Amino acid sequence: MATVPDHVRETVDDHLTAIERENDVAVALAVARGSHAWGAASSDSDYDVGFVYVPTDLRRYAHLGGVAGVIDAEDGEFEYQGWDVRTFAGLLVDSNDGAIDLLRSPIRYRVAYDPAVLAAYIERAYNPIDLYHAWRGIATNNYRKYVSHHLVRTDDEIFPIVETDGDSYVVETDDGTTTVAADDDRFTETATRPTVKRNLTIYRAAMSARYLKETGERGDHDLPALAFDRFLSKQAPAVFADERIERARALLERKRAGEGAAVVGDAVGPEFARPPRRIDPAIHACDGPSTTRINGFVDELIDAVQ
Repeated sequence: MATVPDHVRETVDDHLTAIERENDVAVALAVARGSHAWGAASSDSDYDVGFVYVPTDLRRYAHLGGVAGVIDAEDGEFEYQGWDVRTFAGLLVDSNDGAIDLLRSPIRYRVAYDPAVLAAYIERAYNPIDLYHAWRGIATNNYRKYVSHHLVRTDDEIFPIVETDGDSYVVETDDGTTTVAADDDRFTETATRPTVKRNLTIYRAAMSARYLKETGERGDHDLPALAFDRFLSKQAPAVFADERIERARALLERKRAGEGAAVVGDAVGPEFARPPRRIDPAIHACDGPSTTRINGFVDELIDAVQ
């Protein structure tokens, strides 16, 4: 079971109390996110905290200006992102990966609301095609931004460079490739940051997407474990070759050893980092979580802190 030191729990509790006072909200559930949640933290990893909150006065939902859907805060090595209960509910209905992982986190800082029943329901009811595309987006976006050699257009669109001859670039687009002149002022060549941490993020997302797709095509979508080492040991062998699993495991161990910032180049590969965009909705789509059921859980969340 993943743990954090007692002094970390005390600090998080103090920070959450300050957030509650500043924003006039009550925290119903707060958990570890990021590397501490999925088992990749090192001794120098920051602490990412996700939480769900309810306004202390529910009438604020009807007021002009309403309730902030998201609260972000930072204090040194501690980073916080909170969703108000209505935003959180919408994310669950959409089978959002971050909302699902918040329910599955093994490290809980505040549990006014016990998420066990809700987590069990979501793990049965999530829409696989939505979750697939969420993971695919994480893998492809991180690969483009941090690992593939790329151009950035003035509107922040990223184009991986396929080849260059000094006078022009051949870049990848959604529809294939195109050529960009080297002196085109709309584009800037940007250095990559192919670190252990970035490669591991891409590996985890790409493997999760591919695993969900493959198990669905075999007849039953299997939700990848949140703990990445458990996924690699227990689930990944059913879909991936040993060499692929060991590459991911090597990155995980280096991240745990404090080498997350070490530059390692492209450890994933462009093909694997970009799962297919199109998958069969007849196999992978379902209705997803029931709005009526989620509303019932929202009521329980509110009751837990009111």
